Amino acid sequence: MSKFDDIYCGLLKKILADGREVENRTGINTVKIPSHHFQLDVGAEFPILTTKQVFIRQAVLEMLWFYQAQSNDVRWLQERNVRIWDEWEIDENGYWNATQMLPDGSGRLVKTEVHKFFGKEWAHTIGTAYGWIVKKFSLTQKLIETLRNNRGDRRMVMSLWQNDYLDTAVLPSCVWSSEWDVTDGKLSAWVHQRSCDVPLGLPFNVTQYAVLLMMLAQVTGLKVGTLDWSLKDAHIYVNQLDGINEQLRRYDESGGYDAPELWLNPEVKDFFEFDNSAECKDVKLINYRHMGKIAFPIAQ
Repeated sequence: MSKFDDIYCGLLKKILADGREVENRTGINTVKIPSHHFQLDVGAEFPILTTKQVFIRQAVLEMLWFYQAQSNDVRWLQERNVRIWDEWEIDENGYWNATQMLPDGSGRLVKTEVHKFFGKEWAHTIGTAYGWIVKKFSLTQKLIETLRNNRGDRRMVMSLWQNDYLDTAVLPSCVWSSEWDVTDGKLSAWVHQRSCDVPLGLPFNVTQYAVLLMMLAQVTGLKVGTLDWSLKDAHIYVNQLDGINEQLRRYDESGGYDAPELWLNPEVKDFFEFDNSAECKDVKLINYRHMGKIAFPIAQ
């Protein structure tokens, strides 16, 4: 059975058993634990859940939007039929609109209509976040150069959290940092996530960083190592509990299926040449068996 299903469903059970219900800016309470960590041997088994369907095409394209296209333009994703950032898109007049729970003068959270003006030049983007940061600091290019020329470097870090650009980002990066290491010819990564929507975000994020790890290993002539994941504020929204209970029922009854294999086009030797069209032709899952989709609502 899939080791990631074991780790992931164990985390769900921990949150349900030990978590505390808290308010937050979305107006939908969460059940949370303050921190968590796990490790996956990506070289031994590709991590993607089988107790629910995870959409590999969308996950890979979002990752390539960040690290390959280095874009903050939501239309890049929409053109590829990926709609996961629509709620955070700045409108054509330069405004981002949302309803959130924000602190008043006394510190209480109150429902507030947010109409934040970014400027028309930021229309259809998410502001200075994710791919914009990657491009500004050439994060991907610098990491690949170091992996090729100085593999013992202990400063291989890609940080999407840059204080100077937080106020002009619609949503500051949740998965905000990755650290990279080469030991015994194997490329490994440690990923940090400041806030984690466990039902929706975590399965997607783990799968896409595993793909990134495998892509970078391939283009730099390295073997695939481990992926460590550290979580702060690991939470389940209360309106996601029915779906979580269904997923845990599936897991408890069967344990899930065996993990699939991930195929990367072996002809690609340059990270920036992996296909990023809607078809995502250079990435395929082989023998992916899953128990079907579980719909979880998005909290903005």
